[in-house]
Amino acid sequence: MLPKNSGFEFARPVNETPFLYTPGSKEKKEVKAKLQELTSEVMEIPLIIGGREVKTGNMAEVRMPHDHSKVIARYHKAGKKEVDQAIEASLAAKHDWERMPWDKRSIIFKEAAAKIAGPYRATINAATMLGQGKDIFQSEIEAVCELVDFFHFNIYYMNEIYKDQPESMREIINQVEYRPLEGFIFAVSPFNFTAIGGNLPTAPAMAGNTVIWKPASTAVYSNYMVMRIVQECGLPPGAINFIPGAGSEIGDYVLEHPDLAGIHFTGSSEVFRNMWKKVGQNIDNYKTYPRIVGETGGKDFVVAHATADKDEVITALVRGAFEYQGQKCSAASRAYLPESLWKELKDDLIAATENIKVGDIEDFTNYLGAVIDRAAFDKHVSYIEYAKKSNEAQIIAGGKYDDSKGYFVWPTLILTTNPRFKTMEEEIFGPVLTIYVYSDDQYEDTLHLCNETSPYGLTGSIIGKDRDALLKAEDILTHAAGNFYINDKPTAAVVGQQPFGGSRASGTNDKAGSLWNIIRWISPRSIKETLNPPKNYRYPHLDEE
Repeated sequence: MLPKNSGFEFARPVNETPFLYTPGSKEKKEVKAKLQELTSEVMEIPLIIGGREVKTGNMAEVRMPHDHSKVIARYHKAGKKEVDQAIEASLAAKHDWERMPWDKRSIIFKEAAAKIAGPYRATINAATMLGQGKDIFQSEIEAVCELVDFFHFNIYYMNEIYKDQPESMREIINQVEYRPLEGFIFAVSPFNFTAIGGNLPTAPAMAGNTVIWKPASTAVYSNYMVMRIVQECGLPPGAINFIPGAGSEIGDYVLEHPDLAGIHFTGSSEVFRNMWKKVGQNIDNYKTYPRIVGETGGKDFVVAHATADKDEVITALVRGAFEYQGQKCSAASRAYLPESLWKELKDDLIAATENIKVGDIEDFTNYLGAVIDRAAFDKHVSYIEYAKKSNEAQIIAGGKYDDSKGYFVWPTLILTTNPRFKTMEEEIFGPVLTIYVYSDDQYEDTLHLCNETSPYGLTGSIIGKDRDALLKAEDILTHAAGNFYINDKPTAAVVGQQPFGGSRASGTNDKAGSLWNIIRWISPRSIKETLNPPKNYRYPHLDEE
């Protein structure tokens, strides 16, 4: 290879602009045609190990959440044999992949971003809509725009890290070499964001790491398409290995391997804690201390001050709680509203919630689709039924559900007299919002209550016009949310604008889509070269006066 004789840099990117899918628009016609095309066939999805398709014969189905009788794909599941093959492929690819010039590695993902934003835009959107139950807007802003932003901004942040070099002296040259980690990365991605599925394996890979990627079973469909696009753009065999399968069978086995160098995880707090425990149990077996990066659950809040605008609060609650059926780790799940404002907005909030149209996401006029699967449906229903039977709460809107065709749960408002009611504390991950009404003169006490109620610390928002009240909330709720919103809903973080992540039980707060995440996949080496080495071991102070 010719020596690299340039100081090339990538400029700071601009966020991808979402399409609007207005009536008659080209993009709307394209995505509708792609929806028809994908529902007319049943795709077979293999594992991808060392760049090769691997078919195990141990199959599972991908069914549409809004029509669970409809199978759109069947995928092969990995077992221990395939995990071993994937790890071997990852380690075999590591030498050449980490030595590829970083800008050439980056171009692979730049090209993937261009294809997702261009010729594959409708494909990625349609796959996300059908497989994960998103409407076109929810899919567009994350499966396309957020994923494209992840690719562009992660490269930019890596560029910024690499530029940071120490001072050299007249006779000493100092350098920092930014190495990938020694071993392989285990990326475990969730069902609810195609963008996260794409980001978890590629962020470490950009920095020269090789990756074992286990996607969520309910997101295999779209995640496989992302994997194929990255392959098409020149990803070398073994740099990322795609192994869908049962987490219970794959996870523990991977975590026992001595070459595990890191974990990139998004999912439940319980699963993440178990992974961390497993790493601890195996710590003596590893060649290095694995980096553990995780974003987990949330019990996200909206606190309104008495000076808040009624319509702004209603909009923040409806959008924050119910978009994508509340299946976002950032979704508003508990609200604290002052008594004076509650009297003013109650009827309008109920009306807005009751008027939300629920149904098939292939009908673009529906605001909500179905929840992801049977387990999610049963969980959401159990919380609704619990509230119906409680003397501390009442259902004031919604409370309906129907699984006869799809897993539909209607947006539901629960009003409680107990600020520590079960649905105020536990993560539901569905379209259920619980409201507690506080006395106007108890604002500060309510902020403390909000801070102390949940074990999570992911997102939250404060809405009001009084600047002192906003500052007080920002102070008291310092550790209650890693992403804190003022006069907005607590969802929809944008890469490059609001780095995303929380602490407490919500994860390690390594901020996806930021420098703070990319730096976790890098292991610096300091290199000092002395230009005029000393030739005598003695120091001047050793001589007699």
